[in-house]
Amino acid sequence: MPFYPPRSTGSKTLFESRENPPEHYLIAHTDGGARGNPGPAGYGVVIEDETGRKVATLSEYLGHQTNNFAEYQGLIGALEYALGHGKALKVISDSELLVRQIKGIYKVKNPTLQDLHGRAKELIAQMDWFSIGHALREHNREADRLANEAMDKGMGRQVNVAVAATAAKGSSQAVPQQEFEGIVRNGKVELSNGSLPDGTRVQVRVKR
Repeated sequence: MPFYPPRSTGSKTLFESRENPPEHYLIAHTDGGARGNPGPAGYGVVIEDETGRKVATLSEYLGHQTNNFAEYQGLIGALEYALGHGKALKVISDSELLVRQIKGIYKVKNPTLQDLHGRAKELIAQMDWFSIGHALREHNREADRLANEAMDKGMGRQVNVAVAATAAKGSSQAVPQQEFEGIVRNGKVELSNGSLPDGTRVQVRVKR
């Protein structure tokens, strides 16, 4: 359920419920992950307006961290963006732990997460309107892809693919020299700026 930023009432911090969002607000799909947990970590965020139109994407490699660390960094990245673009934000995360900790349902026991949780709450307190909810990963695929791309780049898995002079095996058709960028995923190069016909001869240079 959506809620206003927290207000202090004695020893408690409450979130006032609000059924309807303002006329204009942002929607942030956030995801974070770590390979090995802890391991190479990154987050991805897809920002949309209230109509569902994509307005921005965010991603960052975080070094050797945990899944939960990455999830919090994704939330913080979304909050920081929203503070400069209207101060009204709905967050959709596939981390049930993060959602429940932000809502105050679960306590935050890990010291590192306590610091990140505190930073997130500070940012939420500056918002005019804020909502957070949980979604299954299959409904958060683009944010998941961005997080994985951040991890790939941080691990030195970004590649350049230079196209050779012949388009396909047995073809005499010349192809202008071109260069594509891509990511290695599951042992295969996925191009990010185009596609090539089957049989195209390529040279791969790994960027580290």
